[in-house]
Amino acid sequence: MIEVTEQGGVAVLRLAHGKVNAMSMEFCEALTARFAEIPPARAVVMTATGRTFSAGVDLVRLLEGGAPYIREFLPALSAMFATVFSHPAPVVAAINGHAIAGGCVLACAADKRLMARDGGRIGVTELLVGVPFPPVAMEIMRYAIVPQFFADAILSGATYTPPEAVARGFIHDVIEPQVLLERAVAAAKSLAALPSKAFALSKRQIHAPALERMQNPQLDAAIEKIWTASETLNHIRDYAARTLGKS
Repeated sequence: MIEVTEQGGVAVLRLAHGKVNAMSMEFCEALTARFAEIPPARAVVMTATGRTFSAGVDLVRLLEGGAPYIREFLPALSAMFATVFSHPAPVVAAINGHAIAGGCVLACAADKRLMARDGGRIGVTELLVGVPFPPVAMEIMRYAIVPQFFADAILSGATYTPPEAVARGFIHDVIEPQVLLERAVAAAKSLAALPSKAFALSKRQIHAPALERMQNPQLDAAIEKIWTASETLNHIRDYAARTLGKS
């Protein structure tokens, strides 16, 4: 599900969960656990197998599990995003293909984001699916996206080509696919060459406003209520039928 290798002292985490790395409970828990196993001062590169970095939440699993599953899944999803965003050492995303909805949030939790040229599209489509953003996901996107594009990116549910994504802040650079991982590892090494304690403290200071806004129990409760509502599940079912060919 999550393959871990090493390249030149950098931990390379490769998402390898089905065709599109859909985010199930097990996926979220596995990625959180893999980050917990990495020493705090060690840089990380995240990438994926296949043509998709991640298509986001596993909607089929969500519909099968219904409200009870969602109540357990949302905290696991938020914990995964927060773990990546809060890793003290550099985290670089080598986005090899489509990064949609939760897949986009996961990529944007990284400090440096490189995307393969012609590798696919990136964007947050949560409102098209019919669900609001958990606070952790919203704050990661607020942190990443250029302010003047933030509201439109969230409310439109649009997805963007790599060059469009650079202009909006989703990614930092577009890389030829054959050297994407090599460039990502080099970027991670460059950041890891900085004094680790100074880097970790500076990163925490930069993230502090977002991290503070992520702590919102009342908002979490309101979001869970919407995600588990029958009308929301119906909307998700319709969306899945249109986009996945499943009911």
